[in-house]
Amino acid sequence: MTTAARFTRRGLSRLALAAALGPMLPLRGLAQAAVRPMKQDGRATVYQRVLTKPGATMLQEPGGQTRRDCAAFEPLYVYEARPGWFAVGPSIASGVEGWLPAEECVAWKQNIVAAFTNQAGRKRQLLFDTEARLEALMNSEGLAAEQDRLLADVAGGTVPPEAGIVAAEPATFVNIVDDLYLMPILDFSQVPHPLTYEPNLLMEVASVPLREAGSGTGASSEEFDAGIVFVFDTTRSMRPFIEGTQKAVEKVIRDMQGSDIGGKIQFGVVGFRDNTDAAPGLEYRTRTLLPLKRRQDQSEVVATIRAATNVAQVDSPGFNEDSFAGVEDAVYLTDWTGGTRDPFDVKVVILITDAGPKDLRDPNARSEIGAAELQAAAQDKGVAVMTLHLKTPAGGEAQHAYAEGQYRSLSRFHDGSYYYGIEGGSTQAFEDTATRLVTGLTDLIRVARDERPVLSGSEAAPELADLGRAMQLAYLGRREGERAPDVIRGWVSEKAIEDPVKLAIEPRLLISKNEMATMTDLLTQLSQLGEQSRGEEDAASFFSQVRDVVARMAQNPDRLINPESETLGGALEFLEDLPYESVIMNMTQERWEQSAMTRRTVLDGLRQKIAQYRKWLLDPTVWTALYDGAPDGDYVFAMPFDVLP
Repeated sequence: MTTAARFTRRGLSRLALAAALGPMLPLRGLAQAAVRPMKQDGRATVYQRVLTKPGATMLQEPGGQTRRDCAAFEPLYVYEARPGWFAVGPSIASGVEGWLPAEECVAWKQNIVAAFTNQAGRKRQLLFDTEARLEALMNSEGLAAEQDRLLADVAGGTVPPEAGIVAAEPATFVNIVDDLYLMPILDFSQVPHPLTYEPNLLMEVASVPLREAGSGTGASSEEFDAGIVFVFDTTRSMRPFIEGTQKAVEKVIRDMQGSDIGGKIQFGVVGFRDNTDAAPGLEYRTRTLLPLKRRQDQSEVVATIRAATNVAQVDSPGFNEDSFAGVEDAVYLTDWTGGTRDPFDVKVVILITDAGPKDLRDPNARSEIGAAELQAAAQDKGVAVMTLHLKTPAGGEAQHAYAEGQYRSLSRFHDGSYYYGIEGGSTQAFEDTATRLVTGLTDLIRVARDERPVLSGSEAAPELADLGRAMQLAYLGRREGERAPDVIRGWVSEKAIEDPVKLAIEPRLLISKNEMATMTDLLTQLSQLGEQSRGEEDAASFFSQVRDVVARMAQNPDRLINPESETLGGALEFLEDLPYESVIMNMTQERWEQSAMTRRTVLDGLRQKIAQYRKWLLDPTVWTALYDGAPDGDYVFAMPFDVLP
């Protein structure tokens, strides 16, 4: 019987590695000199990898003694291939650890994994034994009824064998960033979704359970709580709106006083203005006015928001403010545990401003992270960003459109949108919206505790119900020890079978720290060269300069750089053949020279992504060892496709 593997920050489970932790024994049949794994066909820097099948056993030599039992779908590099056998090791620098029978492993060509999205607002997805069976359900005229019947069979444990269902999505949400689970994508095909004819991936995935059965801690809705951090624009024009927020929060606090949820909703406050070097009288760019923590007396919250009405007395440099710096600090610098070991279950940042964000090209902008990158980072931390955007007459239509586009991109959580535009900048409309939003967030706690919400169904914002459901699913997944499906192989749809608007499975790149560092270094140098290419002649010489950079980096074998590529992105071969579109990956010399606007778009996008990569590289909480004793550079991170270059 095969024991499922669990991946943790320290590596594979002790049981899966027990046999590997003993003294190293000599391997016969392969030289002990330092070697590299075999390359994939047609690749200069991409190595062959395999995934072990359930029950696989690593041997000292072909047909020899057992070295250790392997975890199911354990990723290993191939150093040598013989008829029916592979010499394998855990990393590109480790050398050979042992031999595997070829029938006990499967090839893993793309280093990509699948991650379940939060299923709030959609149905549980099914995994089928063949692609044909999955497509048959998706093309069924009676799709809705048939899907409901199959899900009922799954829930009742009565699935007929002829249905071809090998597993169902977990009933609660498993966050791949908090607790890495391996669900490698073995194969995929891109086909139109039958309901909309838009592109959709059908993926064959293998799954390893997140944790051993029975490891759950149990869940109680009594523990469900919320941490809300307001991010205020505290410049001169915002005083009446901060006063409106104060009234809204004060009303909510009064409603909670003396109730069971009085201590279940906590607040923090961050203020932002603009570049103090350009306007010293602003006093600060960002400031934590009140840290988020668990407190019984909420009077401090009201007093802090009231004090925030002491807005800046000088004008900022330009109409737009550094709002992204405020949100960035709220997401990254807030202690989302509230000073305890137990993180808040609902984590929300509410941005309140009448201005747009500084563009990264603005010399007064602090952050180089764009809206999409900041949204992805917040979502991976389980933080939903909401924006109350006051469209005051001072802005004008063009500025309002720019700000709305940026804030809509920022204010997404999974498939939900949490952007609230206040037309005309009405103070009363703002106060009403703020009161309804904050009350709706407190109702998430009431509903989780089976209490009556304050807002009626017609008063409540419908998107908050999905947010509450998403946060509860994540909470239950953490508390109950939810895990990915047991060891299986099956086909699943990227977009929800019944609703292609909803993303069900998110492909991610399982990237090592060395690979991300190489990518960051290369893209930084490309960005610097691109910024120096002002005229057409500079643009024409850009690619020759890039080739020089790539050639220098390729001299280091640990860099995994392909110097023979004809495109900007092709130097990073491990990104090729992935199911995603990228401007930079396909950028040729001809395209680069054709359009100054295209060059500007590429360079701006690179700056935002590079800033995010550097944050990840310095954040130890996102990196996981796939095997015991892995060096720092071999730690991995499941990277979303939408922030790839």
